[in-house]
Amino acid sequence: MPVKNFEDLVCWQKARTLCNAVYDFTESSKFKKDYRLCDQIEAAAVSVMSNIAEGFERARRNEFIQFLQIAKGSCGEVRSQLYVALDRGYITEEQFEATRNQAIEVSRMIGGLRAKLLRDRHNEKA
Repeated sequence: MPVKNFEDLVCWQKARTLCNAVYDFTESSKFKKDYRLCDQIEAAAVSVMSNIAEGFERARRNEFIQFLQIAKGSCGEVRSQLYVALDRGYITEEQFEATRNQAIEVSRMIGGLRAKLLRDRHNEKA
């Protein structure tokens, strides 16, 4: 099935799930008091799905590739901030592992899509 909208991209769908997972645990009163970390991890999670969407909507492969790289970087940012949240006791080990695994999965999917777009670009030039 051809992808017609960014919402059709599985990596965007998984990024949305990751974003919701982050928001679920940042709603706790203990986490909310750490305004800086709370804002930063929420922004990074939103950035993942937003950059996938924005890159897709630009309708230019090179720009999409660039935005996918930014989204992948935001996945890394979420993972790094999860360690801080775990170390500060804001999330449980189970929340950490589940969300970290989600972020890794999204990152791999984004990387795979990006690699495919790069291959397609290379094959068109050949």
